[in-house]
Amino acid sequence: MATKTDTSQDPTKLERMGKVREIGDQAVWSVSSCKPGFGVDQLRDGSLDTYWQSDGPQPHLVNIQFRKKTAVKSLCLYADYKSDESYTPNRISIRTGTHFHDLQEVEQVELSEPTGWVIIPVQDKSLQPQRTFMIQIAVLSNHQNGRDTHMRQIKIHAPVEDGPMSKFPKFSSLDCKMHSCIR
Repeated sequence: MATKTDTSQDPTKLERMGKVREIGDQAVWSVSSCKPGFGVDQLRDGSLDTYWQSDGPQPHLVNIQFRKKTAVKSLCLYADYKSDESYTPNRISIRTGTHFHDLQEVEQVELSEPTGWVIIPVQDKSLQPQRTFMIQIAVLSNHQNGRDTHMRQIKIHAPVEDGPMSKFPKFSSLDCKMHSCIR
């Protein structure tokens, strides 16, 4: 069981720096259950004050399906133990596959009273970003044996691909920069 998570970095800062790109809007999202007004829309609205709240037996599931096979570098979850207490996830399983019937667990994470962003790397056996059609996040248990769960935000990051223009040298003089554009 993995316990390596990075809570020191803000995923929006990584996006602004161009190290990763958020691809959650390219997917279809669903949850196993939710209280009215606390569903997928709140999970993806960008606000840390709103959250998805499950309403049913464990495990609580978040399903993320892509239209094409997509490289996923990391999952970013925002959890706040101080606000959510027994609703805070304690053990999470990350599963990937092509559809619901062939999901394989790639990571299991134990969270200890998390406050802030938890960045979970999603890698294949060769430590490259996992290429997948579907990701499932399963909340296996909560803190204090809580029954339902709160997740405030989830972001999915893909690696930034080097485009054909990145192979050209970076010019420093003004004369060269003026003529470096291809029409």
